[in-house]
Amino acid sequence: MTRWVERILARYGQEVTVERGGTAEAVRAFLQPVTERSEDGPEPSAVGRLDGRLWLYLGRTALEAGDAVCWDGRRFRVRSGRPHYIGGRLSHWRAVLERAREAE
Repeated sequence: MTRWVERILARYGQEVTVERGGTAEAVRAFLQPVTERSEDGPEPSAVGRLDGRLWLYLGRTALEAGDAVCWDGRRFRVRSGRPHYIGGRLSHWRAVLERAREAE
């Protein structure tokens, strides 16, 4: 029943790298900014514009808080992740990401 998720990811997903525990794995997933009421973009601050937007990850690879996802020259830190099931079988993982800071 969950093969359709794999087919959709293979055809339409993005190539991302999941980093955890010193290892990196290339996987296919959907990654996009979380839509907000206001699409103004990064917040202005004394040091420039800070991008505080959250990002959504949908994929077959498990993500947990503290893992990292790299895509399109950007690095994201996983805030939370959880599995989603259909009929008792794992369908996909959903995670909320935030842009990683340079010092991390």
